[in-house]
Amino acid sequence: MTLKHIFRENVKFYRKQLNLSQEKLAELSNLSTNYIGDIERTNRKVTIDTIEKIAKGLNVDPSLLLVNRQK
Repeated sequence: MTLKHIFRENVKFYRKQLNLSQEKLAELSNLSTNYIGDIERTNRKVTIDTIEKIAKGLNVDPSLLLVNRQK
């Protein structure tokens, strides 16, 4: 599994754990809803800044979004 796919799966996992819609996560992360959707479909290359914004929106440490939980 690529890091891009791991990131996608973790964003979806934590978003659903918090019962957040893509729209709400976008608002909390100061990103567009389309951008969040693209990330969850692995249609975006993300920057460190974006990882940080999404982690803040999810209230998790950014490193958790990059860890393969399916080992």
